[in-house]
Amino acid sequence: MNGSPLISIVIPTYNHAPMLQRALATVIEQTYQNWNAIVVNNFSTDNTLDVVAKFNDPRIQCVNFRNNGVIGASRNEGITLSTGEYVAFLDSDDTWFPTKIEKCVASLESGSDLVCHAEYWIDESGKSRLVAYGPSEAATHHNLIYKGNRISTSATMVRATLLKEVNGFDVSPELISTEDYDLWIRLAAQSNRFAFIGEPLGEYHRHDNNVSANIEKHLAAELALLSKHFSANARYENMIAQRRRTALAYYGAGRSLHRTSKHFLALKKYARSLIIWPISLRLYAAVALSLMGFFKPKSK
Repeated sequence: MNGSPLISIVIPTYNHAPMLQRALATVIEQTYQNWNAIVVNNFSTDNTLDVVAKFNDPRIQCVNFRNNGVIGASRNEGITLSTGEYVAFLDSDDTWFPTKIEKCVASLESGSDLVCHAEYWIDESGKSRLVAYGPSEAATHHNLIYKGNRISTSATMVRATLLKEVNGFDVSPELISTEDYDLWIRLAAQSNRFAFIGEPLGEYHRHDNNVSANIEKHLAAELALLSKHFSANARYENMIAQRRRTALAYYGAGRSLHRTSKHFLALKKYARSLIIWPISLRLYAAVALSLMGFFKPKSK
C-alpha cells in the first residue's frame, strides 16, 4: 500500500459489543489495508473495551467520550482524532463488504470529494432490501434541501479537508437523527463533486424498537433541519418550494408509519401533508392504501 492514502474510519458505539465485533471484523477483512479505525465509545457498560482489545490491531484506537445522547458529537470526536486523507463513517451495528474501501478510494482518487455506495437494509427479522443513493444530480445543495436526503452515513467516505472545513456534524439537540443529512447539505454547499456507486458494498441494520416514537422524533428533527436551511428569500416561488418540501416531510413520516401498520397515525400525517400541499397525486394514493389498512378486518 506504499503511497496510498490513509483512510480514517470513525465508529461511534454504545453497548453494542457483539455488533461492534462484527463491524470491526469487516474492517479487518478489507482488501484495502491502509486505514486506521477510531472507536468512539460512549462509556459502554458492556464488554466493548474487551472486544476492541481482542483484535490486538494497532490500527484500531478506542477512546472514551461522553456524547450526552448526541451521536454527532461522537463522530466529531472521531473526526478531530482522524489523520487520514479521507474519513469513512461506520456505525457499530453496520457492516462493510471486503472491497468497500478499495472502491470508494478509487472514486475519491479520481477527483470526488464524497462518495456513497448502495447497501442492503437488514431488518430485525433478517429480511433485506437493496437501497441505492444519489444520483449526483439529486445530491446538489438545492436538491438535498428541497427533494430530500440521498446519502447514507455508513455508506459514505469524505475528503477530510472538506469535512473539517464545515466543522463536522451540527450537534444541536433538535437535529438528532438528521445531523448526517444536515452535514451532506453543508458539504454540498462547498462542493459539487459527489459520486455514487450503484454496487452494494455494505449492510445497514435497522432496529425497530418504539417505531412510532422514533418516527415522530425524526419528523420533528427533519422539520428543524428544513427551518435551518430554507432560504430567507421570501420570493413566491421559493415559498412554494418550501411548502412542497415541508409536505414531503409529513408524507415521508406517514409512509414510515404505514409500513409498520400504524394506519391511523399515518392518516394523520397525510392529512397534515394535504393541508400544506394538496396537489400531490402519490399522497392521495397513500391515503387510499392506509384507509384500506385501517378498515381491513383484523385476523383472529
